[in-house]
Amino acid sequence: MQLSRFWRLRGLDGLGLMRARYVSHAFARHGHETFAVGVIQSGAEEIRFADGVERIGPGGLVLIGPEVVHTGVALTDNGWAYRVLYPSAGLMSELAGTRGTPRFIERVVDDDRAARLVLRAHAATETEDRLTAETLMRRALAGLLRSYGGVPSAVPVRSSGGAFSERAREVLHERMTEPPGLEELAAEVGVGWSTLVRAFRDAYGLPPHAYLTQLRVRAACRLLERGIPPAEVAPMVGFYDQAHLSRHFRRLVGVPPGGYQQGGRIVQAPSPGSA
Repeated sequence: MQLSRFWRLRGLDGLGLMRARYVSHAFARHGHETFAVGVIQSGAEEIRFADGVERIGPGGLVLIGPEVVHTGVALTDNGWAYRVLYPSAGLMSELAGTRGTPRFIERVVDDDRAARLVLRAHAATETEDRLTAETLMRRALAGLLRSYGGVPSAVPVRSSGGAFSERAREVLHERMTEPPGLEELAAEVGVGWSTLVRAFRDAYGLPPHAYLTQLRVRAACRLLERGIPPAEVAPMVGFYDQAHLSRHFRRLVGVPPGGYQQGGRIVQAPSPGSA
């Protein structure tokens, strides 16, 4: 059984939220443009990062920074249920009082008080007025940054591999709906295809084809938020049809395009008692 709901708030820089229960669903490797702050409410989840695996049970708090590539899958037959916040880098910078994007020094913590504050703030967006919900949310996120935040990461020195990986990334953005083949892409940036795949994965956490899929899904999110029907969105971002869009969208976002569209438009906090 898979149950999920996504919605977005008018305030807090369009903060995204999701509550879900997954049993057989497996998230493909992906990263978020935003932070992802989640609390496991029941069951257990396994999250695989580039440098290791985390297993989180009830009460566990997950803190993931922007563009950190990871997966997500149930650790037990009963799956897992959680609530997740998606605060923007701009909001987190404001709350941290920093010029650059802050970072979390830990990605999984056991902190009952912090977890309760996050859950209370998350639930308030469905049951309380906007003033109350935004106040609780700011308090919860600011508390996490005080306890587990670090200074912004330094910009890495660009290597030659980073240079042609960046150019390949630019090509994928420019030609998202009609991308070149792998060998053509490699030739365009001046390296062999195997070298490109390896360097691109090192730079962005995903091989070029998976990065392209994530790019298309993100573009689809923006179009869905504008109210464009999923069937029209699919070819606009490079998918064959709505079924093709839906398959990849759910693997990365966790909800189908229609469900995302229903809650993804920036709105005031839902009315008390809404589902």
